[in-house]
Amino acid sequence: MIPSLRESFNREFSQEKYQQFLQTVYNTYNYRPPFRIAETPVFIPNDLKEKLADAIADINDVICRPDFKELTRNAIRPPMELVPNEDAHTQFLQMDFGICRDENGDLTPQLIEIQGFPSLYFFQDLLAKSYRQHYSIPDNFSSYHAGLSPESYIQLLKEAIVGDSDPRTVVLLEIEPEKQATAIDFWATEAHLGIKVLCVTKVKKRGKNLYYIDDNGKEVPILKIYHRVIFDELDQRKDLKLEFSFHEEINAQWVGHPNWFFRISKFTLPLFQSPYVPSSYYLEQLDQYPDDLENYVLKPLYSFAGSGVKLHITAAELDAIKDRQNFLLQRKVTYDPCIHTPGEPAKCEIRMLMLWKKGEPRAHTVNNLMRLSKGEMIGVRYNKDKDFVGASIGYFDGGLISRD
Repeated sequence: MIPSLRESFNREFSQEKYQQFLQTVYNTYNYRPPFRIAETPVFIPNDLKEKLADAIADINDVICRPDFKELTRNAIRPPMELVPNEDAHTQFLQMDFGICRDENGDLTPQLIEIQGFPSLYFFQDLLAKSYRQHYSIPDNFSSYHAGLSPESYIQLLKEAIVGDSDPRTVVLLEIEPEKQATAIDFWATEAHLGIKVLCVTKVKKRGKNLYYIDDNGKEVPILKIYHRVIFDELDQRKDLKLEFSFHEEINAQWVGHPNWFFRISKFTLPLFQSPYVPSSYYLEQLDQYPDDLENYVLKPLYSFAGSGVKLHITAAELDAIKDRQNFLLQRKVTYDPCIHTPGEPAKCEIRMLMLWKKGEPRAHTVNNLMRLSKGEMIGVRYNKDKDFVGASIGYFDGGLISRD
């Protein structure tokens, strides 16, 4: 987005550099992810960085309210159940912003999604290092929060996930992790932290104690669970045989408590009032639809990877929905094709990767994730046969900033 850096990058770009960059990503953990990785990072201008910090502060103000749990009490509803031992606040927070234009023609972020759940913290570290290794990235530009280095960033994650525990007693829990599109992040997490990547079906239970069997056939207690299970998927996988239930009391600490997956989600969007948050409404609470319904998108409250989203809806289609409590309407935003590439320009979405350390008043951004698109929506299925699209990262002059 910074014209001088964008033009320089495009001028120096070559397919040979790109292929070498990809091989570094693939070879680091001996794994080739199934999603497309973009040819380019994104260079974020300072005025947009300031707006992102303002947007995050507006949203944080709501999440930090003392009555936030009361505001989100209906986020966990039957057949879902509360998981015991919920902590005071989420440890992980993600905010997804589409990059658009305001009425003055300036770039501005618009909140699309929010998640109280971990994201690709370790893969984005690999991506940042790999882009820098193969392309000319200015030394003063960083994807991390101002003051963080790649080393201190990893140390921060280690303190949040492992702490003073024996890494062998900490597991990254997922559903068939080797089959997930985000598996490369799991292998990166395992490599940096020394923890076990474990399928939910491999968890053993004795009373309230959990354990797994290691490669030598020995029992290893599970004392901390780095929670990466998407409940939508878990609910759909009736074939899985689990020895434990998420809704039972266990002698293990959740790192990223499961309840925050629901409390901070699409359910939360109507709670925010900010110029950086499009208007959102619970479908079940609408007595009448907006007059400009064509400017709204329908989203299921509980889904992942963009499934179930409808861009073009009619009043008749909304009237036909039986489980109205499971949907919301959100005003559409228009992503701006602001990234000039050798071909057609690309649109982008940025996810702010955040941590909320115990004892601190709010979550802070530590890194970011970007997705580039030339299709109607962000995602591989909308960008077939396109270049300069896919997973990427943003570099900021001096690094990211936060508003306290």
